[in-house]
Amino acid sequence: MDPKSELPLALRAAYHALHRTSDARFAEHGVTADQFVLLATLARGDALTQRELAARMPSDPSTVRAMLVLLEKRGLVERNTHPTDNRARTVALTKAGQQKYQQVWKAGQSIREQMVSSLTAQEARSLVKLLRQVAQSQADNSPVMATASTETGN
Repeated sequence: MDPKSELPLALRAAYHALHRTSDARFAEHGVTADQFVLLATLARGDALTQRELAARMPSDPSTVRAMLVLLEKRGLVERNTHPTDNRARTVALTKAGQQKYQQVWKAGQSIREQMVSSLTAQEARSLVKLLRQVAQSQADNSPVMATASTETGN
């Protein structure tokens, strides 16, 4: 096995399997897997600028903006003018958004359990650590991600 050729394909296969399973499970709740990631990112705390949100997901700003427009129309997020920068918008979950996030989080419990069912607790922790290392190595070499990271102070 050559990790240089196998790793990208294995990561892609794992991502797509998780994405397809999540989309199917979340569809009954009117949320896509990508929208769930956005809701989960906002559920972690305070309002974020759209740029900070895109960097933390991580996703490109135009994709995040499109999702925000849809979720705002559904009353799940609210976008407001930034308190110190009139050009920026802050984003936060509404009460309905918090409830939707909790509902979808519960719906995804079996997906999370299935994902790690073949791993020991130590293997799962190691996998998370290794995936973060891979992501960081790519972010360090990506002009787009490096710029977003610098702009958000991450």
